[in-house]
Amino acid sequence: MASNNPEKSVEPIIIAVEPFGGSIRNHQPQLPLVFFDDAAVTRGDGVFETLLLHGDHACNLERHAKRFVASSRLLDLPEPNLDYWIAATNKALEQWRERTDRDAKCVWTYTRGRASTGIPTAWITVTAISDHVLEQRQHGVKVMTSPRGYTIDRVETTSTDDEGNVVATSSPVAPWLVVGAKTLSYAANMAALRWARGHGFDDVIYMEGDKVLEGATSTVVTVRGDKLRTPIPGGDILPGTTQAALFEHASQHGWRCKAKELRREDLLRADSVWLVSSVRIAARVRRIDDVKLERPDNEDEIRALIMGALGA
Repeated sequence: MASNNPEKSVEPIIIAVEPFGGSIRNHQPQLPLVFFDDAAVTRGDGVFETLLLHGDHACNLERHAKRFVASSRLLDLPEPNLDYWIAATNKALEQWRERTDRDAKCVWTYTRGRASTGIPTAWITVTAISDHVLEQRQHGVKVMTSPRGYTIDRVETTSTDDEGNVVATSSPVAPWLVVGAKTLSYAANMAALRWARGHGFDDVIYMEGDKVLEGATSTVVTVRGDKLRTPIPGGDILPGTTQAALFEHASQHGWRCKAKELRREDLLRADSVWLVSSVRIAARVRRIDDVKLERPDNEDEIRALIMGALGA
């Protein structure tokens, strides 16, 4: 049966990227691209970024590019040539615009490559945004809270600077646990989302005891009065590009924005709670576990603020 959604008929765009420079070439989406021994398939060993294509630009491009480089460094991948990736993205955007004026999801993928060659593999995809995502943008989400299932232990040390002041530092016990990188190892996150949906929820907010961490694929933001708050990024919380853009934009419009440790009670007493991410942009949390969150009077204002931060 034919879909009544015009986006379903828009063919994906696949662009193969030479990690060290070279030609930018299209790849037929009906043909295989990844080899059987690529580390993305056998180990989930690689990084990615997901961007929103809106109008004539890729939203929040600079922040995505910086995080892409940081993730690559954390995985000891050769540093990507951003000019090359951006040129490939612009080519993909131009091709997408020849087909439709709708928004799209653009994913950069960079892997350690084939075991037989040791040469990294890279590609860009542009696809239609699903009805499911658009519905959550509009109607919000019900979330369950859950432990992530692991914590990142840290060692606290002290030293004395040249002026005799005691300086405290913190370092991870297992620095190879690169939670701060946006890696391809998302099986646990997807399993958490399937579990949530199987139990009547749309999404998950990870907790460490009573401490709020992040969503399975999003950053948590609370609104109370003129204050926007988010958990402190770093360590076992991935820095959010959409949240960073929102805080910069909102600060310029008189909002008081701060990253701080959030507790469950902070979620429940907030005027509103949002899950923000690149493609879904903003989904208001309508329910947390068994607690219903009322629609705030300024929902449209907050939504417009987040959209404005991305130029969407």
